[in-house]
Amino acid sequence: MIKRIILIFLVLMVGCKGNSQEKTEEDNITQGKQSKYMVHKSDAEWRKELTDLQYYVLRKAGTEPAGSSELLNNKKKGVYVCAACNTELFRSENKYDSGSGWPSFDREIKGNVAYDVDYKIGVKRTEEHCAVCGGHLGHVFDDGPQETTGRRHCVNGAALKFIPAKGQ
Repeated sequence: MIKRIILIFLVLMVGCKGNSQEKTEEDNITQGKQSKYMVHKSDAEWRKELTDLQYYVLRKAGTEPAGSSELLNNKKKGVYVCAACNTELFRSENKYDSGSGWPSFDREIKGNVAYDVDYKIGVKRTEEHCAVCGGHLGHVFDDGPQETTGRRHCVNGAALKFIPAKGQ
């Protein structure tokens, strides 16, 4: 009986993976952001330039409350740019009402949006960032309009600024 208990104990000890010193994939992604984006600023510089909500969303990967963005129902023609660095991210003609409570687009401006994997809620999601400054924008889902790309870029309005087309 004692041998069996010792054997079970040893199997459990070998099977348990000590990970208190290991970096998570999320940590690795966060660290990688510092080197792969063209715009680099200190935390203090970002805090000074952004509103509290923009800082929370763009720099801390937060999410604004659903339905709270002034850009949600914007129907004007123009371009949506990164609120941190003014990089053009989405065009108004690709915006649609997804019913999600966040501005949604069926495609991005190629090359201006970067992607990572996010497990923050326990499931794999595609997280999107500004490709120039690394600011968190939102997530991409495969439940968008099937007649176009089938993708839904679900974006925090706080991460965006809208630049109207000339004459708007």
